[in-house]
Amino acid sequence: MSTSTAEYDSCLVENWDTETLIDFLKEQNLKLDDKKHYDVLRNEEITGLSFLDMTEEKLRSYGFKGGPATLLAKEAKTLKEKLKRAFSSYRSLKEVLAKYGIDGNGIGTIRRFPPATYKLEDDDEELVQCIKEIKHRLGNMGTMLADSNEAMRCEYISAILHASLYIVKRITKKELTLAPQLEVVGEGSTGRVDYATKALEELICITEGKLHQVVMGFAQNLIQCESALQFILFASDGISCTSKNPLNIRFSEFALKEGLEEEKELHKNVKRVMEVIVGLLKDGVDVEKEPAMKKQRVKGYFEKE
Repeated sequence: MSTSTAEYDSCLVENWDTETLIDFLKEQNLKLDDKKHYDVLRNEEITGLSFLDMTEEKLRSYGFKGGPATLLAKEAKTLKEKLKRAFSSYRSLKEVLAKYGIDGNGIGTIRRFPPATYKLEDDDEELVQCIKEIKHRLGNMGTMLADSNEAMRCEYISAILHASLYIVKRITKKELTLAPQLEVVGEGSTGRVDYATKALEELICITEGKLHQVVMGFAQNLIQCESALQFILFASDGISCTSKNPLNIRFSEFALKEGLEEEKELHKNVKRVMEVIVGLLKDGVDVEKEPAMKKQRVKGYFEKE
């Protein structure tokens, strides 16, 4: 599947509403006034996607003075260039895989590994709380369908990641943080990811919610962060994934009814996914700073197959 730079850029910012864009701009320390300047963006309903095409002339037509118009136009250009760098060198998954010595154009050509898991009890406090939060979301947003947007998908991902991270912190006694919409800068690419897990300032893993564009999301993860989440394993001798046996959760309103098979399936599958996420995160935190241990860990994965 060939993916153009424009398509990739749009995918990165498609879930930026006006307030998210304004929050981003405030972080850039542009010294703009909330009422005087950002209210203009609100009134004009400028989203992240439309901001990428902002010019100084267009901003002036909205009522901005010369100084703020110049600053915002420059910021739009800078953001657009950063997003382009993230994928501009790669037009297909095949080219991304070739970077890692894999001759193929699909996820199926990547070797598999059995992921590390951490056994959770059915009554684990964080698991139970996660199920409750997922049910709250189901009650408010309804069943998640195949064409549900990324923002809705991320609502469920967020609940699972937060619960998993709490468990890892409980196990390892280490300080970890979850950063949404973090810009990841690497040697060959730059891009904003949906979620990044960090130990202090060290990036442990990234997670994307673009399951409706699996191939592009997979390629994006490969070029943005050589780390282990999304069930992708990076090692000195190449990459591996667990896509042969995908872990799926069906978010259906039927799961809201106590005792139905759908509720039991929801609990079972959320638990299964969390066990893998906790296992991979714990494993990454434990050995990330020890190359020899990391090499032994990777060898151990494949000895289990």
